[in-house]
Amino acid sequence: MLTIWTYDWVPEGPRGHVRDLRLRWACEEAGLDYEVKSVSFQNRGAEHFARQPFGQIPFIEDDGVSVFESGACLLYLAGKSELLMPNDRKGAAETLEWVIAALNSIELVTVPWWFIGLSGEPDNPLQDWTMQRLQHLETVLAGREWLAGGQFTVADILMADVLRVPKVTQAGDFPASAAYVARACARPAFKKAYDGQMAHFAKGDAN
Repeated sequence: MLTIWTYDWVPEGPRGHVRDLRLRWACEEAGLDYEVKSVSFQNRGAEHFARQPFGQIPFIEDDGVSVFESGACLLYLAGKSELLMPNDRKGAAETLEWVIAALNSIELVTVPWWFIGLSGEPDNPLQDWTMQRLQHLETVLAGREWLAGGQFTVADILMADVLRVPKVTQAGDFPASAAYVARACARPAFKKAYDGQMAHFAKGDAN
């Protein structure tokens, strides 16, 4: 059985945005059977670090294969289903480039921008850079329904998950990006993955 590992509990703030959701979503889209198991959020031990060297989640285990980092896990899962990545060279290459773009060109900028904003500093040094990146992405999304291969792929799971963070959603007037996130999050697989994560962490409240 494919196993997705996440924390046993997290505070309420990040619930619904913890990155195991990306892997749940992919499995739901592709109809892949999976189970969810937990590592301790409060007490991260040697066994956890042996499977994820930074003590983070998610990571997956599948028939003797272990993969960490959500982007790498998504690409691994994409290898199991054409519903997650087309198998033609062009579609696969487009999926790969947009997965990397979501991680490196968008999330790499928006996450530190968001953290700096939490500090209350009146001038965020990443503001212009972040708005520029989001505007470039807006131009792309204005011309297509999904990012790669003419279909919904793991690139869309990753990009939509980056963009749906409330601070990013509210960053400016980006109607094509907002419509893109709404399309992605309206998919039944997203709702099932989201509800599953929320229930998982709510269960941890009782422990």
